[in-house]
Amino acid sequence: MFRLWGKIFRQNRLLKDVVYENSDSNLNRTKKVYAGLTEICMGFDLQEPYWLEKNIEEFRRHDKTRFDQNNFIEQIEFDFLEIHVIEEDY
Repeated sequence: MFRLWGKIFRQNRLLKDVVYENSDSNLNRTKKVYAGLTEICMGFDLQEPYWLEKNIEEFRRHDKTRFDQNNFIEQIEFDFLEIHVIEEDY
């Protein structure tokens, strides 16, 4: 089971969170992450953020990253969206 945790923060307080689950063994990790981010954003009624170089490096190192205003075209009403892989199927 692959699980991705999406969290929205404002002033260091958790406002909303959701866990995306995917048990499709035919999808690779990258596709699961992108599908998870899409589902998380749909659940939060957000546009999908842009992946910047810092997000890619952060995600590679720590299996999590934060998207702030620099990752969105529209104005956001929170400080950042964080995604974090909490379970992976190997």
